[in-house]
Amino acid sequence: MSDSLINRKENSHNTPMRYGFHNDFNELVSNFLGGMFDLPREWPSVPGAISPKVEVEENENNVVVSAEMPGIPENNIDLEVSSDGYLTISGEKKQEKKENRKGSYFSEFSYGSFKRTVPLPWDLKFDDAAAEYSNGILRVSFPKSQNEQGKKKKISITRK
Repeated sequence: MSDSLINRKENSHNTPMRYGFHNDFNELVSNFLGGMFDLPREWPSVPGAISPKVEVEENENNVVVSAEMPGIPENNIDLEVSSDGYLTISGEKKQEKKENRKGSYFSEFSYGSFKRTVPLPWDLKFDDAAAEYSNGILRVSFPKSQNEQGKKKKISITRK
C-alpha cells in the first residue's frame, strides 16, 4: 500500500489521514493491546514540511517573538495579530537549485507554505509592534502596556 494522503469518510471531521506503514503499525498495536495505546492517525509533521521554530522572550518592557526562517525572503512573510492576542506568522518558501555539468543535469526544488500561530498571554500594545528580519531570523517586538509592566511584584521570603 502506498504512503499517499487519502480522504476518508470514516473520520468524522473528513480530515486527511495518512495510510501506509503508520496505519498498519497503529492497527497492529491497537489489536494487540486492545486499543489501550492508540497512536495518532496522522504524523505530527510531514517530511519536508516547513514549520518555523519560535522563541518567545519577555523582559521588563517588551515581549519578543523570534522565528527561524532561513532562505525565505521578507516579502514572502506575512504577520497578523488578532484582537485576542494571537500572532500568526505565515508565508511561502520558493527555492530552486540547478546544476548542469558535463553530460549530466541536476535540479532540486524546495517550496512550500507555512503558518504558525503563537499565543501572547500579555497585555501588549499591538499597534506599536515592530518587526525586523535579518540573517533568516524574524523578530517581532511588542511593547507591554503600562498596566502589564506594573504587574510584577517582589515577594519576600521569611524564615521560620
